[in-house]
Amino acid sequence: MKIAAIVPAYNEAGRIGHVVATVERVQEIAEIIVVDDGSTDGTAREAAQAGSRVTVVKLPANQGKGAALLAGVQATDADILLFLDADLLGLTPAHIRELVLPVLRGESEMAMAVFAGGRLATDLAQKIAPFLSGQRALRRSLLARVPSLALSRFGVEMALTQFVRDEGIPVRRIPWRDVTHVMKEEKLGLAKGFGARLKMYWEILHSLRLGRLKRGRG
Repeated sequence: MKIAAIVPAYNEAGRIGHVVATVERVQEIAEIIVVDDGSTDGTAREAAQAGSRVTVVKLPANQGKGAALLAGVQATDADILLFLDADLLGLTPAHIRELVLPVLRGESEMAMAVFAGGRLATDLAQKIAPFLSGQRALRRSLLARVPSLALSRFGVEMALTQFVRDEGIPVRRIPWRDVTHVMKEEKLGLAKGFGARLKMYWEILHSLRLGRLKRGRG
């Protein structure tokens, strides 16, 4: 089965290269698709130079993570999709194989990584709400079953999370020890980063509320 890694990235120069180079070391990954979501720095160039199996998809303007992920999915015909954030710290080839293998072996339709032993803030957030994880491997056939309206309304990750929960599809959770990511406050500064974090949490909670209302009416 063909496996493609999809990495959405917005202004991740200085970080994206490490993630791409790590994925490049996993021979099972046939394609690495980096979706440059309207970056204004050297994200695309750094990604292209970090691996020989990299395809960079450039969006003309910043459209958000959900749109970037969908653009990546549309750029490949892979049977198994691996979603990774562009700012991961401590990522190794072993982590990637641990996440992909349950799906590759047919043991699960989707596997999600949960940070452990990294930063307290990111570890705690994922313990409280593991569905926040942007690191997941899944069969393309699973994504194809998610209604397109849900994808456009909630974004790929939230729509997937709600779909597998509604359908009772088991998801394998894989602990990723010593992996974390750069916090928004470090990227944007304390005030802007904290504001961006609150906005992200509000959007997630709003999506969950809409999902509950939809199920209640169904």
